[in-house]
Amino acid sequence: MAERTLRGARLGGQSFEDERGIEFAARQQVGYLCAHGHSFEITMSIEADVPAVWECPRCGAEAESTAGIERVEKVEKPQRTHWDMLLERRSEKELEDILTERLELLRGGEIGPAHLHRNSGRKRKTANA
Repeated sequence: MAERTLRGARLGGQSFEDERGIEFAARQQVGYLCAHGHSFEITMSIEADVPAVWECPRCGAEAESTAGIERVEKVEKPQRTHWDMLLERRSEKELEDILTERLELLRGGEIGPAHLHRNSGRKRKTANA
């Protein structure tokens, strides 16, 4: 059985396939230049959408394409606040009425922290009783 043992190649070793008959995808070199003066090239497919900005491999800063590709700024929606969302559901008049009603309840002691501590006619049991 020892004669039939298959031995593998070393890890990360060479491939036993040759490159005959293989057609590689068309590629292009895209140049970038960062704000710190580092220039580098990235290999990309011809079919790829080339980004206008790439991270510099040396310093991590944004590098712009040397091919003159312009940045496309995304149109961002303005951030909606709680007030904006509330106004989508209720008018300002309705909100004023609700506020007046809730303030009257609060001042009358029907809602708020005071009603939690009010003795409602029952005596609390103590440890001695």
